[in-house]
Amino acid sequence: MSNGPLAGLKVVEFQGIGPGPHVAMLLADLGAEVVRIERPGHQPMNAVVERARNRAAVDLKSEDGQAFVKKALTHADVLVEGFRPGVMERLGLGPDEMLSLNPRLVYARMTGWGQEGPLAQAAGHDLNYIAITGALDSIGAKGQLPIPPQNLVGDFGGGSMYCAFGILAAVYEREKSGKGQVVDAAIVDGVTSLMSFFYGQPHSALRTTERGAGLLGGAAHFYRCYECADGREISVGAIEPQFYAELLARADAPKELAERQLDPKNWDDYAEKLAALFRTKTQAQWVALLEGTDACFAPVVPLDEAKDHPHMKARGAFVEHGGLSHTAPAPRFGRTPGTIRDSAEDGEEVVARWTTRG
Repeated sequence: MSNGPLAGLKVVEFQGIGPGPHVAMLLADLGAEVVRIERPGHQPMNAVVERARNRAAVDLKSEDGQAFVKKALTHADVLVEGFRPGVMERLGLGPDEMLSLNPRLVYARMTGWGQEGPLAQAAGHDLNYIAITGALDSIGAKGQLPIPPQNLVGDFGGGSMYCAFGILAAVYEREKSGKGQVVDAAIVDGVTSLMSFFYGQPHSALRTTERGAGLLGGAAHFYRCYECADGREISVGAIEPQFYAELLARADAPKELAERQLDPKNWDDYAEKLAALFRTKTQAQWVALLEGTDACFAPVVPLDEAKDHPHMKARGAFVEHGGLSHTAPAPRFGRTPGTIRDSAEDGEEVVARWTTRG
């Protein structure tokens, strides 16, 4: 058992893909007890994201399966499901039925398009969801097609993080009202919220969402990545004048780069000069010169090497567990830290305990 800040929170997760399992991982890492309802014969696909589960193989269309799920949900605090709208209702497990069974249940629905709207029943994936929010249009190089940002922006940034946030908000509100409710966590809604800064900012040559343009979009010479002599890459993000000045001084950059830093007319020329400069040394040499200073610098580290970066190691950002390198629970708590736990096929025993102990 965990002593994390969510210890004692009872969660039923219905097997899914994408953001749903990540929601359950976030809750489990912070102490929630998660019973995962899986199809018979299912094998875990991702040992990191599917950790800390109490797994139960259940045929949702059988009488025994229905009885088990309803027993679990009678005693659960939270339900997490990521099916298309209407699937849970057709199974007889929709929010009306389950909230009548357990009025305190927080019923979290994780989808891409949301529960309503003309696209609600259509198939889709992360790339499609972020496409209609304005987010995808701004990601990529000028004059080229948008670049899919993995599935970080949709599934996880606008999806699982907002779903987990909604669950905890509903659990908090339940302390006052005594009532559960439905949390409609749609990726299109979460990504739109993520874009609030860009919707609210005045548009100019400096601040724009035009693809490959603007200070944050890859056009500025002081906010982009560069290749080094060894083919490895570095990132610089020296926006503020004092940090930019430090970058130029430590890198021994051409003096003319100090003039009119924020004038977009200079950016292409200055970028070419910095590109030539950064190609004169290896990544390791630039790290020795710039990392840990106020030059706003970091090496571009491949995923498989991230756990070996000195700062990540010092922070314990990765944890060896069960022969695998796991991402550490986040965020961190001073008194009730999260923990990484193994999964086990003991979901039925956990629900039996919920039934007898509450």
